[in-house]
Formats: sequence, structure tokens, C-alpha cells
Amino acid sequence: MTHTSYRKAMAVLILGACIIGLAPILVRLSSAGPAATGVWRLAFALPALAFLAQSGARDAQPRSSVLMALPPIMAVWAGLAFAADLGFWHYALGFTTVANATVLTNLTPIVVTALAWLVFKEVPQRLFLAGLVLAITGAVTLTHGAASARTGSNTGLGDALAVGTAFWYALYFLAIRKARQTLSAPLVMFWSSLVALPCLLIFALVMDEPLWPTTPLGWFACLGLGFVHVAGQGSIAWALGRLPTAITSLVVLIQPVVAALLGWILFAEAIGPWQILGAALTLSGVVLAQWAASRVQ
Repeated sequence: MTHTSYRKAMAVLILGACIIGLAPILVRLSSAGPAATGVWRLAFALPALAFLAQSGARDAQPRSSVLMALPPIMAVWAGLAFAADLGFWHYALGFTTVANATVLTNLTPIVVTALAWLVFKEVPQRLFLAGLVLAITGAVTLTHGAASARTGSNTGLGDALAVGTAFWYALYFLAIRKARQTLSAPLVMFWSSLVALPCLLIFALVMDEPLWPTTPLGWFACLGLGFVHVAGQGSIAWALGRLPTAITSLVVLIQPVVAALLGWILFAEAIGPWQILGAALTLSGVVLAQWAASRVQ
């Protein structure tokens, strides 16, 4: 990959990470249940993803049949992993503190780096590992003292669900990376979303969640989540076809920084010295890691 192509892919990745930073804000505004909110996110995203997949079909994939064939196996795995990721994450917040759930979920880059090393033979550079440690330290610091006053009745279960979220999101990254070796980003996103939607719907029904948003703001939030899914996750899926899996998962740690900033702007959530330090460490770690990765391009 040329330096120009690398910079373009990194710019798209950073944009996608910033866009998905909107997701926690929109989930908070949704008046549907946790998994049901994920259902609406995918339902609103699927028409746009179908259009993009159809219009962007490669020569080897005839436009008349690109959405009619059986879904690629790696896209199916990505959809299953993404459904589990959303379900685990939303319910983790109901049992443990926001701080615990955020910190444990941010173990994703560690899991991705280890699995990418084993599965794709992507050996991390020492500077990249230093950036990884710095970014994870920043993510932990970012949530220090920011725990919600609402602590669930089973913190141990909530923490376990949060660790599960990191695992499922790591599998999602790896499945998307594999699928992107032969398929376009919109096509991978379409099939993975189509697989994830009924899984989340079944989950919402089993948990007896309210399925419908009850306010205009709730509907707007779900529609916004559809945009986040197409533009944010779509950008990340596109970048995964061009960048190492480990660096992609690490750059996504920009998300909690963006979410904290938006929480401060929209909900007047306090940002203290720990949050400022954490944001600085996270961004510094991301910059160091991506610089280390760019040296071997």
C-alpha cells in the first residue's frame, strides 16, 4: 500500500470512529428497549446498505444477483458477532456501572491484536504495542470517577457481559477483515446487518423489551443510529479492507473520547481532570500506534 492510500484509509477510519461516537448518545435518547434499539438501528440502515451494495457491485458480482445469492459465510459470522456485541453491551450497562462496562469493553484492541497475530500472522511492532498500552491506559483513565450513580443488582454479571462485549466485537472485526478480502464493504455490511437484525429481535422478544420507540425523539434517535451504522461502521468496514486489523481496532478507541465530549456538550456531563488526562493518553496512544504501523507500509 502506498503512503497516499494508507493516509486515505486512516482518514476514513478516523471519521468512522468519530461517527460511532454518536451511538451512546443516541441509544440514551431511544425510548425502545436495549436490543430493540439495535433492531431499529439495523432496520433503518438496511435499505441504504442494499442500495450501496447493489450500485457498487464489482464486475465479478453481477448487479442482478449480488443481493440474491446466499450470504458469504464470513459475513454471517460478522452478523452473529455484531448482534451478540450489541446485546451484551446494552445489557452490561443494566447490571454494572458505566465506568466498568466501558473499561472492560475497551479490551477489544487487546483481543483483536492477539487474534490477528494468531489468525492473520499480523505481528505487532514494539512501538505499536507501546501505543496499545498507552491507549488502553487512557481509556481506563477516561472512565475513572465517571461511574453512573445507577449501579445494577448484579455487578459481577454486568462485568462478565462487558468482557463478553470485547470478545464479540473482536470477532466482528476479524470476520469483517476476512470478508473484505473478497467482498465490497457495502455488501459485507448488508449481509452482516441482515443476519444480526433477527437475532436482536429474538433477543428483545425473549427479554420482553418494549419494541417500539414511544416518543418522536426516540424515533429520531433510532433513525440517527441507522445513519451511524451506515456511515460509521461502514467506514470502519471499508478501512478493514486496507489496514491491519489491530490498528483498526485501536483507532476506534477515539469513540469514547468523542462520546465523552458530546455528553459534556449535550447533557452537561462533567469532564474533570481524569477525563481530560484519559482523552489525551488515548489519543496519544492512537497516534503512536498508527505512526508505528505507517512505518512498515
